[in-house]
Amino acid sequence: MTTATTVTAAALLTLLALVQPAHAWEAVEQVATYPVSGQSGFELYQSVGENGPVISGDRRTIAHTTFKLTWRRDYQEREDGSCVIAANIPKLIITYTLPKPRGQLPPGVASSWKRFYDGLAAHERVHGQHIIEMVQAIEAVSVGLGAPDDPGCHKTRAELQTHLKRLSDEQRARGRAFDRIEMGDGGAVQTLVLGLVNGQ
Repeated sequence: MTTATTVTAAALLTLLALVQPAHAWEAVEQVATYPVSGQSGFELYQSVGENGPVISGDRRTIAHTTFKLTWRRDYQEREDGSCVIAANIPKLIITYTLPKPRGQLPPGVASSWKRFYDGLAAHERVHGQHIIEMVQAIEAVSVGLGAPDDPGCHKTRAELQTHLKRLSDEQRARGRAFDRIEMGDGGAVQTLVLGLVNGQ
């Protein structure tokens, strides 16, 4: 009985290894903070406006999501002269930049701040998910991508670049559309700001 159980467990482990992706990966998600000060919701939000991360030249924002993406690609040249991408393994690091008060806040303000911060973090994590989905789409479209009569894999590399641009543009457009809704009248981010400023 013990031997049979051992064999069965080993067989199950082998089967699981076969059905798992050859190169599973996970995004690394990290939080960076910038300091803000104040003893009221209004003062804190004023400090956010003065110290938030700079984007688009000199414009500041409340919070920001950035990422670093690198790839390990296996271009294989075949005997028939074709080229194929046999593997494309991403390394993705997502950084959420969020505000953090310098000192201790009064209890009521601390509660308002927590709601504000948690809501901002949730908003930025949606951007992070959009990035993860873009990387998954790149991986899906690139593995197996190839071209005949392609010594040096130049055609394959050029074809991959067209997909990278398309998927990157789609991710940016998706993020902009999400921000328009969240930051517009009655949107979640606007509601968070009003709640903080009004001490709710």
